[in-house]
Amino acid sequence: MNDSKDTQNDGKDCLNCCSKTPEEVTSVSSEDVVHEAQATISNIRDLATLRIEEMDCAAEEAEIRRALGKIETIRSLRFNLGKRELGIDADSNSVIQAVEAIRKAGFTPELIDPEADSPNLIEPEKGFWATWGKLLGALVLAVLAEALDFAFPDFQEINNLSMALAGIAIVLAGLEVYVKGFKALTQGRLNINALMTVAVTGAFLIGQWPEAAMVMALYAIAEAIEAKAVDRARNAIKSLMALTPENAEVQQPDGSWKRELVEDIQIDAKVRVKPGERIPLDGIVIAGQSAVDQSPVTGESLPIDKSPADEVYAGTINQAAELEMRVTALSTNSTISRIIEAVEQAQGSRAPTQRFVDRFAAVYTPAVFVLALAVALLMPWLMGWTWLQSIYKALVLLVIACPCALVISTPVTVVSGLAAAAKRGILIKGGVYLEEARKIKAVALDKTGTITEGKPKLVASVMLDGEENKTEIEGIAVSLAYRSDHPVSKAISEKSSGKLKDVSDFKAVAGRGVQGAIKGKTYYLANHRWIKELNLSTDDLEIRLGSYLNAGRTVSLLANDEKVLAIFAVADTIKPFSTIAIEELKKLGVAPVMLTGDNEATAKTVGMQAGVTEIKGNLLPEDKLKEIEALQQKYGTTAMTGDGINDAPALARADIGFAMGAAGTHTAMEAADVLVMNDDLRRLPETIRLSQQTHTILWQNIAIALGIKFIFLILALFADASMWMAVFADMGASLIVVMNGLRLMSYEAANRP
Repeated sequence: MNDSKDTQNDGKDCLNCCSKTPEEVTSVSSEDVVHEAQATISNIRDLATLRIEEMDCAAEEAEIRRALGKIETIRSLRFNLGKRELGIDADSNSVIQAVEAIRKAGFTPELIDPEADSPNLIEPEKGFWATWGKLLGALVLAVLAEALDFAFPDFQEINNLSMALAGIAIVLAGLEVYVKGFKALTQGRLNINALMTVAVTGAFLIGQWPEAAMVMALYAIAEAIEAKAVDRARNAIKSLMALTPENAEVQQPDGSWKRELVEDIQIDAKVRVKPGERIPLDGIVIAGQSAVDQSPVTGESLPIDKSPADEVYAGTINQAAELEMRVTALSTNSTISRIIEAVEQAQGSRAPTQRFVDRFAAVYTPAVFVLALAVALLMPWLMGWTWLQSIYKALVLLVIACPCALVISTPVTVVSGLAAAAKRGILIKGGVYLEEARKIKAVALDKTGTITEGKPKLVASVMLDGEENKTEIEGIAVSLAYRSDHPVSKAISEKSSGKLKDVSDFKAVAGRGVQGAIKGKTYYLANHRWIKELNLSTDDLEIRLGSYLNAGRTVSLLANDEKVLAIFAVADTIKPFSTIAIEELKKLGVAPVMLTGDNEATAKTVGMQAGVTEIKGNLLPEDKLKEIEALQQKYGTTAMTGDGINDAPALARADIGFAMGAAGTHTAMEAADVLVMNDDLRRLPETIRLSQQTHTILWQNIAIALGIKFIFLILALFADASMWMAVFADMGASLIVVMNGLRLMSYEAANRP
């Protein structure tokens, strides 16, 4: 099998990592497996997808990899632990072999038909009794058993009753743990279920049945609380899918309107969205004007005005007036669907800290198991303990030993960080980028569309023929500009606030400007070159133009056959928050550098206004690539920001690539490591701060998990440490690190501008 092609979807969302092992294999014969697989495989391409209910942790993934390791015809595997799915790139016969191998390993794989509807992403709530009722009942029985044993230690009948109550409590709380634990032991796996099975059984056999019952009840309750806490992070992004409505009003061929299921609506369909409704699909507004709340997609806190030709996204909320839109993407390919997919893939890539923890835990658990065995066998000889004392302390060590808190500390923190970022319109495509962003020392900033609006605007106008004629002259300039589709002309024509003048004999002259007759007189809206060719340039005009040209402005001049009447300066203006964002980067110790293909004069003008001092202009895409390499040599970890298309080479070469304005842009989704769904440059320093906070919490959790384990290991060996204490050491530490990791979920409220 070719593991080199495996994706990074390993270690995803390690929910209750140590507490979940394969369920008891259902009684299905090999012949049934083959027939089932053959019946389904005809509908599956080379990439088959299996759903494996028991697989949600790197431990199960490793077991499945080992089970499939001997099937050489498998080209690659793709693990999605959050969805409990495994993609197998192989031919039909190899997939059938894989299904059998996975079943023999103790799992229950199910082939998924690619044509079938996707299952609900959010698991339904279980009933009270199924979740909490029997656990609370087990706890009550365990407390009664403990109380009877304490109050009547010398009454055999009472002891028998206490033992019976303890046995019932263990069955109520831990039957599933026992099934999993025995299966894990038979397959040589040392996880929490195996350790709890050995510990509780041993405690019961040596007469500590009330304590065994209490341990199992507390463990099961803590596990349920932990699972519910982790589900908050796990479903934070998946719940976005619920934002899209189930149906929408679609125009029929006869012009009438009819509600249809969103999943049945095709591209180019005409959809109507009333005020207060959620937009069902991605599309382009074709009629109406309204404000739309885009916070679910872009993280913007204020509604965005939408009018014809503007893009709208599925899941956003139409607020003010009715809109009609043309659908541009199917429900399965909407922006919000791609957000969910991107975050799921990000959760599947293990961060550096998580890889370290996984390697450490793989050594730690067997080591402590060996230590517990040594305590049980050697302490009667070395310390003079009784065999019961030695066995009891060994059992306590086994419960303490489970690295569940340690292993779960990293994925829950990473998932919480990814979810918090996504709610702010920042899609981080992997835990590695979330953790590594704190190391950024320099950020290369593209100019157009990143620092600036990417759209020319009129920034200055000077009347050379007297201010008293300003309205008349502006009217002539706007009337000429309105006829042209050149970006500079469009910037001038936007100044119009009144009725346009009639223009005759209009003509566009390539590379020079436009001309036309108004009331029988010829006027020119020309560039500097054409004015010189018309012999209308003067020394005074050249002096005036110099100040604009040196500042990187694009200049158009209005003239008649006799003289120049006005100067219009156009420039790409800086975004409202770019200066603030660059200042925040500097405060974080990050050096901002502008890399642009624009001329040096324009680049320096924009850069200085935005607060950037290191500026490189006249750069081709390959030049930007070289500049990124130079910045990496000079500063170290370097990020690049761009639109994800023209800057793709530089984005790929940078340590972390940020795509600005990625909402609806498929190319940006592929090109960058971090996607900023709106055009707000402040999301860069925000990502760095989130990375710093994530890193802090990751190591807090590791310290908490190892610290608590170490303290109770010492207590178990050299002082009085009961199994109760062992449970609190294990599950208490797990709950602490989960809750600490979930603190990142509140990052949005604490950092919203």
